Amino acid sequence: MTTPVYENFINGHFLKNQTGDTFAVKNPATDEVIYHVEIADEFIQNAAIESAKQGFAAWSAMTPIERSRILLKAVAILRERNDELAKVEVLDTGKPWQEAECVDVETGADVIEYFAGLAPAQVGQQQMVGNDFYYTRKEPLGICAGIGAWNYPLQIACWKSGPALAAGNAVIFKPSEETPLGAIKLAEIFIEAGVPAGVFNVVQGAAEVGQWLTANPNIEKVSFTGEVGTGKKVMASAAGSLKDVTMELGGKSPLLVFDDADVSQAVSAAMLGNFYTQGEICTNCTRIYVHKNVYQQFIDELKTRTEQNIIAGDPMDPEVNLGALISKKHQELVLGYIDKGIQEGATLLTGGKALSPASAPNGYFVEPTVFVDCNDDMTIVKEEIFGPVMSVLVFDDEDDVIQRANDTHLGLAAGVFTKDIQRAHRVIHQLQAGICWINSYGNSPAEMPVGGYKQSGIGRENGIETLDHYTQTKSIYVGMSNIESPF
Repeated sequence: MTTPVYENFINGHFLKNQTGDTFAVKNPATDEVIYHVEIADEFIQNAAIESAKQGFAAWSAMTPIERSRILLKAVAILRERNDELAKVEVLDTGKPWQEAECVDVETGADVIEYFAGLAPAQVGQQQMVGNDFYYTRKEPLGICAGIGAWNYPLQIACWKSGPALAAGNAVIFKPSEETPLGAIKLAEIFIEAGVPAGVFNVVQGAAEVGQWLTANPNIEKVSFTGEVGTGKKVMASAAGSLKDVTMELGGKSPLLVFDDADVSQAVSAAMLGNFYTQGEICTNCTRIYVHKNVYQQFIDELKTRTEQNIIAGDPMDPEVNLGALISKKHQELVLGYIDKGIQEGATLLTGGKALSPASAPNGYFVEPTVFVDCNDDMTIVKEEIFGPVMSVLVFDDEDDVIQRANDTHLGLAAGVFTKDIQRAHRVIHQLQAGICWINSYGNSPAEMPVGGYKQSGIGRENGIETLDHYTQTKSIYVGMSNIESPF
């Protein structure tokens, strides 16, 4: 049976490239090629820029309320097609259906809906200056580029397009070559909702297509989600034309569990923050610091629940709650970190091996893995693994654990579990992370800005302030009296 071949989506329709070059996309749960995608060659790249220029002219000329109405139609279509789109995400990413069905599409739609509501609320200022006055306008940037990651393909495409389009910009979006179909589906939905052709274009390919986007002088802004090393390259490339950049990068986030915490709730947070989406979430709390007084209770419950409550297998099975990693290469990388942890003296509490579930024997699975007897100098404690691997450490002093938690070049997320309200806020205010939770973990509503400290990112996604990242301020001075001139 021949697999489908998807073309790039330019100016409201699919456009064939001229080289004929394609790449294959595999289902991580089966190791089977499920479709091919054409690479954006020079012809496609040039067409994308021209398309975006035309799209921007039409879209930016609309009133904010007109844009809002169209985006809300897209939201309605996303919600109507939730299950169809969730299946696309499961087949592309290997994540469980029970997650994609209620999170991936819904949270993406939430963000577009949120920014559609904010679109008409953008206002400038006016102030008298003597007898004269000035006023300001919020104007769109122009053409913005979005570069997505493979763990939440459709959600990330929505997170980047929502504020960009609400502000009146055009977008050229490059999804990860591992998971390229969700963005195409979103592009089709935008056209169906009434977004003008050229406003949201999808170009396909690997790093070289991303490099073209970041270096292109016609593009005013790049929003990138991915790992730190790639983010540094994106920023260096964008600097050549002084592009604005937003980056949501990696993390090695701490969760601090104090001795007065609800231990069962803390275990739930730790499992959610390590095994959800099989550990492939950049905000995951992969360093769990547990107070010595509740340490044994914590790891006993953690071991029991990890071994009894996690079901790996065919991600389309609604009972499955642990999916396949994105690729064979990534599976090997994660297993390599596990081996490194053992070599450096950490103790496996549970897991540690590749899995071959009966319902998905060829998938790229890794057992949910928990290390104890860890110290802060171990590779598994210092480096982002991006798989279902948790490191549990012990502490007994508040100031000491804060210092240990902050001893990293990353600063994406952090969490604190305690019933002491004063301690909760005292500690969270000292943690060097952009996204923090108290007695919770992982929630990321559209209303809340998300982004990292240190090398975990620049700028924010979601929340009111993000709309400002997609606009520029124009100041207009109005003379109300004769000019005083020495000439």
